Amino acid sequence: MRTFALLHGAASDGWYWHLVTPRLEAAGHEVVAVDLPVEDEAADFLAYADTVVDALAERTGVVVVAQSLAGFVAPLVAARRPVDLLVLVAAMTPRPGESGGEWWQAVGQAEAARSMAVAEGRDPDDGSPETIFLHDVPTELWAPSGAHTKGQSARPFADPWPLDRWPDVPTRFLLCRDDRMFPPDLQRRVVRERLGLEPDDLPGGHLPALAQPEALAERLLAYEAELSPRSSGGSTAPGRPAPSAPPSPPGGRGR
Repeated sequence: MRTFALLHGAASDGWYWHLVTPRLEAAGHEVVAVDLPVEDEAADFLAYADTVVDALAERTGVVVVAQSLAGFVAPLVAARRPVDLLVLVAAMTPRPGESGGEWWQAVGQAEAARSMAVAEGRDPDDGSPETIFLHDVPTELWAPSGAHTKGQSARPFADPWPLDRWPDVPTRFLLCRDDRMFPPDLQRRVVRERLGLEPDDLPGGHLPALAQPEALAERLLAYEAELSPRSSGGSTAPGRPAPSAPPSPPGGRGR
């Protein structure tokens, strides 16, 4: 048995994983779906990581799964406590010293999203949640999804990512083939450049835990099955890592 720590993206909460959780539990694993402090204007990425570390307590055999903005958080967790595997799902992949706001321009997100919209015959200026996030999510989940949408603070988009390198932990990346927020061609390029990895892919858009929960759970279980029995990777260095660059202006918006 392992513990899956599931980290949602911006402006959300642990409910995002409610269709994936029972599938992982049915396979005999424990699940901790963390509510990150997205509404706390004082909470930086280190505080987000604190929340995860506190929720995991002394559990071992941990697989951290990070959606979207939580790509900035998962490696901080792995730098703080033992982690067997990091799985990034439709995630932002930071460089040292890069803020959540700087990421958007650095990777060319706006240009990539606009090009994808034009290629698909969509209005490139339509940024509605229904078009960008919910286009492949079952309509019966639209209302509860809206009820779990939070007011995202600007702090994570302002502060630099505090690690000087990616932690020495096995890492996998899952992109979504129809992701209109972070298009697949963009993700392939960024993941290759920043992590030296070849990403895997899933069908669907930016919210696979709602639109493709079975496919996502199957992929997570397959990754877990590839690990050595109850390996214990990750750094055990105590304390919180210190920022490596001064804060940058806020900008951008994640999910």
